[in-house]
Amino acid sequence: MSEQLTLSPRQRQDLCTIAAMIVPASEEYRVPGADDGVIQADILATLGRDTRPVVAALEHLARLAGMPLADLAPDARNAVAQEFRKAGGAPAATLVRVVLQCYYRDDRVLRSLGIEQRAPFPKGHVLPDGDWTLLDPVKARGGALRRAP
Repeated sequence: MSEQLTLSPRQRQDLCTIAAMIVPASEEYRVPGADDGVIQADILATLGRDTRPVVAALEHLARLAGMPLADLAPDARNAVAQEFRKAGGAPAATLVRVVLQCYYRDDRVLRSLGIEQRAPFPKGHVLPDGDWTLLDPVKARGGALRRAP
């Protein structure tokens, strides 16, 4: 049985701080930042298989900051975030993806974007037709996988 990995209080604080830096609140569009309590609860509740890389990203942030990220002055916080962005690798990308996916499924954010607040299925979402010729080079390569009998 595998251990259940959870975020420490400091990691939760750093997650909240970096989430606000990734997506700050906007008075103009009347949307919360990604540090909003509802969005943070969604992030924590749905981490699942992304917990380990998110913890790795938060540990990397903590090493760069030398203290809780929230305790740094804004300029120092931004410098840490820039360094993290350059050297964070896959864990940093996972952290950003997790924050964005939870942010953009929040009802308030969807409403501000004019997107109907519903599951994508069974109705689906209609996408405009694009330029299908862009797939011609892929089709020309042929199958790279072995066909099943």
